[in-house]
Amino acid sequence: MLKKITNLFAKKPDVVGIEINPQRINITQIAKQGQQYKLLTNVSAEMPEGVYEDGQIIDSLTLSELIKDTFKQNRINATQVITAVPMREAIIRLIPVPAELDEEELKDMVMVHEAGMYLPYPREEVDLDYVKLGYFMDEDGIEKVNVLLVATKQEVTDLYLEIFEQAELKLRVLEINSFALIRTIKEQLRQFGSQEAVVLVDIEFDSTEIAIIVEGVPQFSRTVPFGASQMHQAYAQGMGLPMSDDLDLLKDIQLMPGAHDGDETGATQMNPGISALLKIMGELIEELGRSINFYLNQSEDLEIAQLLLAGPGAGIEQIDDFFAHRLNLPAMQVDPVATLALEVSNDLSSSDRFGLGIALGLGLREVA
Repeated sequence: MLKKITNLFAKKPDVVGIEINPQRINITQIAKQGQQYKLLTNVSAEMPEGVYEDGQIIDSLTLSELIKDTFKQNRINATQVITAVPMREAIIRLIPVPAELDEEELKDMVMVHEAGMYLPYPREEVDLDYVKLGYFMDEDGIEKVNVLLVATKQEVTDLYLEIFEQAELKLRVLEINSFALIRTIKEQLRQFGSQEAVVLVDIEFDSTEIAIIVEGVPQFSRTVPFGASQMHQAYAQGMGLPMSDDLDLLKDIQLMPGAHDGDETGATQMNPGISALLKIMGELIEELGRSINFYLNQSEDLEIAQLLLAGPGAGIEQIDDFFAHRLNLPAMQVDPVATLALEVSNDLSSSDRFGLGIALGLGLREVA
């Protein structure tokens, strides 16, 4: 983003990926053997209480010590890391610019002139990066190139630099977590054409990140402020169970067909936990529907071809059928381990397995 860290889109060798989320840190390292990927490192450590609250890291020193201790306990010798910030901390814009600009002219236009039009903060308060994508002809027959602009506030960048400096590690790349997840599922995205949009619904612990993707590039993004944790809490409270951070409580829940239509009889009437869970999921689907409609109203000749459900909240049985029924769109759960054909231990829980998409994408960055 700035010179103090490596270019967002550059490739660097021999690093590990570290995902930081409200529940844990996930550390991955992946190697490529022929056309196959091999998972060399897959380590997690629970986030201590009071470190990550209300979507923010509030105790960087304790987090740094956690990272340092996890490296030591698992004999991870890498000194360089790739990590990601939540999509809600970033501004992502796709900007068309004239194709005839040379590199210096392009940089000046994007980083100075265009950035000022899209940033809600003063230019001096943000770190920026960009990458050129495909060329196209506009409606006037002028050749242009799409540029993907990414920005975060400097205070966010500085926080992550501080965390890894305190952990005695070098932060080589700071990217956006949705980019890492897209990297994990890129083979699935390749089956869709230029007029087909894919909606990636990443149900994380404390939020859900929605990205509408065309040809592997996010065209629209939005964060909804509830996720798997709120689903878990609603179900536990409805069932009169003690509160905990163990998302495996949701893994054996089956969303009954009658509940799809909001039927409060049968299973949902007898099970107040499922009724409470369905209420949260219904709110999420309403927000998702609004996002899809907003995007389609801005975009001509595009159709939504697929919903991809990812993240720790995507492991609920029948959740794909539930979303498909409510939105009348094809939906599929994304198992990132199966997507990459990786061998992992059989004791991975459902939420852990589905929640590895971002961490694996960070580990893939140097080998994909």
